[in-house]
Amino acid sequence: MRVLICGGTSFLGRHIVNALVQLGHDPVVRSRHSDPSLDFAQLRTAQDWMPHLQGIDAVINAVGALRNRPDADLQTLHMTAPAALFDACVQAGIRRVVQVSALGADKGDTLYATTKRAADDYLLALGQAGELNPAIVRPSIIFGEGGASSKLFILLAQLPVLPLPQIMRGSQIQPVAVRDVAQAIAKLASIEAAENTPSGVIEIGGPQALSIERFIATLRAQMQYGPATVRMLPNWLSSASAKLGDKISWMPWCSEAMALLEHDNVTDPATLRSLLGREPMNIYQMVASLPKGGPRG
Repeated sequence: MRVLICGGTSFLGRHIVNALVQLGHDPVVRSRHSDPSLDFAQLRTAQDWMPHLQGIDAVINAVGALRNRPDADLQTLHMTAPAALFDACVQAGIRRVVQVSALGADKGDTLYATTKRAADDYLLALGQAGELNPAIVRPSIIFGEGGASSKLFILLAQLPVLPLPQIMRGSQIQPVAVRDVAQAIAKLASIEAAENTPSGVIEIGGPQALSIERFIATLRAQMQYGPATVRMLPNWLSSASAKLGDKISWMPWCSEAMALLEHDNVTDPATLRSLLGREPMNIYQMVASLPKGGPRG
C-alpha cells in the first residue's frame, strides 16, 4: 500500500519511512526538502491537499515543532494545515489517518499543547462522525539516532558535574526508542490491519518510568562513567535556562518543554508491547542502539 507521510524527513519521520519499507509498503514522503512544491504551512485548505493524495491508501502526519518558526507558526503547523489534510482525506476517501501527537498534549495550556490538542480533537471528531478511521499516537520522550533531545541527553550524561532544573528530578518520563515508536506507527497505518489495530488516542511509553535525572544517570552508566555530581538549579535559573533555549532554534530545552514536564509523562507500557508483538527496547540498551559517536542530527 502507498502511505503518504508528512514530515518524512524529520527525526521520527525517517524511522517511520524505514519501518514502512520493512513492512512491504510504499512510503510517499512529503516535505519541503523532498518536494519543493509542498510547503506544509501553505497547505491550508482541503483543495490544497488534493493533488498530493492521488493514489494514496493511508496518511501519516508526523509534522511538529516545539515553538513558532520564522516560516511557520505552531497554529498553522499543528492545527490549520493538519485539519485541511484531514478534510482532504475525507473527500479523497482515505480512511486510515495516523496523527503523531505527544503524551501530555491533553494537559496544560502551552501553545504546543493547545495546538496539538486542537488537531487531535478535530481528527477525533471526524472519526466519531464515521468519516475516517483515525489513530492519534501520543508517545513519551523519544530517544534515538537523529533526535535533538537524545543528543542533548548524551551530552549531559558526559558531564562530571551536572546542573539540572529541579523539575528534572521530580517529573517522571517513560523514554521510548525511536525505532519502536516508528514500527508501531507503521503498523497502525496499515489498511490490512486497520480493523484489528487500535483507533482513537493511543498513548505510547517505554518499559520504564523514571525521572530525567535518573535517565541521564542510566545513559552515563551505559557509557561506563561513574556517577556524576548533580547540582539542582534554583527555580529562577531553571526558568532563565528555558528562556535562553527559546532563542536557540535547535535547542530542545525551552519554555514549552519545561511546561510539558509539569505533568508526569507516563502511560501503560503494555500498549506498546501489544502493538509491537514483542518487548520494547529497555532503557539500558539505548546507548548501544546508537551509531558510534552518539546521536546524529
